[in-house]
Amino acid sequence: MVERIAERAGHHATTAKTLQKGLERVSAEPVDIVFLDVCLPDGNGIETISAIQGADPSPEIIIITGAAEPDGAELAIRCGAWDYIEKPFSVTEVLLPIQQVLQYHEQKRAHASPVALKLPGIIGSCHKMTRAYDMLAKAAGSEASVLLTGETGTGKELFARAIHENSARAKGPFVAVDCGALTETLVESTLFGHEKGAFTGASASRVGMFKEADGGTIFLDEIGELSLDIQRKLLRILQDGTFRPVGGRKDESSDFRLIAATNRKLERMAEKEAFRGDLLYRLRSIAIRLPPLRERDGDIQDLAMHYMKTYCGRYGMPPKGFCPEFFEAITHYPWPGNVRELAHAVEHAVSVARQEPTLFRIHLPVHIRADLARKGLEKTEPEAPVSPQPPTGPEGLPRLKEVVENTEKRYLSDLMQATGGDIQRACSASGLSRASLYSRLKKYGISRIT
Repeated sequence: MVERIAERAGHHATTAKTLQKGLERVSAEPVDIVFLDVCLPDGNGIETISAIQGADPSPEIIIITGAAEPDGAELAIRCGAWDYIEKPFSVTEVLLPIQQVLQYHEQKRAHASPVALKLPGIIGSCHKMTRAYDMLAKAAGSEASVLLTGETGTGKELFARAIHENSARAKGPFVAVDCGALTETLVESTLFGHEKGAFTGASASRVGMFKEADGGTIFLDEIGELSLDIQRKLLRILQDGTFRPVGGRKDESSDFRLIAATNRKLERMAEKEAFRGDLLYRLRSIAIRLPPLRERDGDIQDLAMHYMKTYCGRYGMPPKGFCPEFFEAITHYPWPGNVRELAHAVEHAVSVARQEPTLFRIHLPVHIRADLARKGLEKTEPEAPVSPQPPTGPEGLPRLKEVVENTEKRYLSDLMQATGGDIQRACSASGLSRASLYSRLKKYGISRIT
């Protein structure tokens, strides 16, 4: 029905009844818009948004579902969908987003200008990082406040520095403050400064961080750790650029640009009145979410190679090679500490290997190898011997589990043959993540080249 509506409006449309077929179509030809159902025979549509957006060019996605729930709608938008509509829907509800998307794309192409971003220390080319770079470029061209969100170790300070270095304030100071490391008694003095004698131990006047950032950028990391009283004072300086040092008698001013970061859910904190809602609105004029490393398919190996070269150079060693099992291990590990943990793991591997020319899995930190072993990723369970007659049920039919496993094994073998063992192509064709594909190949004892 959606296909007919689109074609009658003069657009070219095609339909796929499964996620896998849809991913194949999007990979095979350029698509502007994908209408994506949630409940499909081979999976949940929302979970494949990232894979669909990884196509070149990246299409806009409109989620269609018969189970319209507020949480589902919010999840779809947070995952990058353009819109979310409920079945049954009218012709207008289909045509309106099509018109809006095409108008948006036309406007974007008309005003597009090549931007050469400076990205010091930032490595990654996956789709989610590309989207983050797009937002970084927009933030760099603006004076609006920026809120960076993401788990610990995802590189929020690197992004803040990149925004500063690509902005009109690049020649001004970049002042970074870790709010989580400041005690309640020192935070106000650190941010706003103090006068001599303002409190016990204040033997001299001190310029605060906001004043130091005059003409440049101030980065407040872990802003969710600030007390409500400091949040109130922070709101004031955001509104009019003025503040009063501790013990001071007159206001001072500063021309700064604010970038804040947090790994906490500020919206939930605001609902519980643990964070000021009015401050949150001011902070997230531009919001950029940095994806965790486990969602950055394809970037882990590039990051590992970057850090290997960095630490080999630092320790005066020639660059090292990697055995396939090393890459397989770091691809499977979930990296709760994200890029920071990966950097430390590679540094550990380089240090342990010393003058050995190749990094093996044994060179990784023991907690990583132990985690992989616990999850059964270091050894493949022996396959059950193939019986001449598969187990059958009471009606003489093979058991469903046997049929599913045999079919999946044949499919994976054909997939490796068709893609020449290229994992990236195999993931794109199958719709599986790297970790899921590796796990299945191990389960059935299938090599990358069959």
